[in-house]
Amino acid sequence: MSVQVSVIIPAYNEGQKIKATLQKVTSYLKEKYPSYELILVDDGSTDNTLEGARTAAALDPRIRLLSHSPNRGKGYSVKRGMRESTGKWVLFTDADLSTPIEELSRLMEYGMRGYRVVIGSRALPQSRITVHQPFPRTALGKCFNLAVRLLAVPRVRDTQCGFKLFWGETARLLASLGRLNRYSFDVELLFLARKMGLEVIEVPVQWAHRPGSKVKPWRDGLHMLADLAAIRWLEARGAYRTGVSLAEAIEPAARTVFKR
Repeated sequence: MSVQVSVIIPAYNEGQKIKATLQKVTSYLKEKYPSYELILVDDGSTDNTLEGARTAAALDPRIRLLSHSPNRGKGYSVKRGMRESTGKWVLFTDADLSTPIEELSRLMEYGMRGYRVVIGSRALPQSRITVHQPFPRTALGKCFNLAVRLLAVPRVRDTQCGFKLFWGETARLLASLGRLNRYSFDVELLFLARKMGLEVIEVPVQWAHRPGSKVKPWRDGLHMLADLAAIRWLEARGAYRTGVSLAEAIEPAARTVFKR
């Protein structure tokens, strides 16, 4: 049976929650998208994340485990999972499920309409924020997003929500082209999608701040700004010139399905 959807979860020291996360995700997928694969990418965890994931995988052969060491960054892990995915659709989501996995159905509605890059957004009027971030994180996030819109991805209000859906061939292509491995990797993926002429659609989702985030606002905020400069520098050097046209961004069988 072909895989309808691949769900990628990057994980770093998520031992306390990983078994519950995998159980929630697989329970939902079994009901809604039974031809699925769940790819857990362990990013050099030093706790019992991998042990918990192996326990879950022993109960469901559709759970695939990828692991590397040392820690190489969320972006590296997500892109590795995307490259090794086999699904017609590819979603990546955070291990804390700050956006409930049930929101996948909302994104898939837009995928079925012909959009190949569908991203969850916390910044639209219909978005539902059930637990807000502390004010410093919110303020810094808005400043960063303004910089993103000016330098990399115009007209996208929320590039950092960790809940994004791609047509499978598009996901694997973008993951092979991306250069950034840390927190701005998804900005680069959206930049590349736009560069190839793909439309990026934002969809309002439910989201809740989870304590224990590994992102340090001031330190990582500066790194993320440096990443934006790196994207412009790579573009200026021609590093993103691949000769890939929009028609080549998806498999031939999909060209008669999608209008966008």
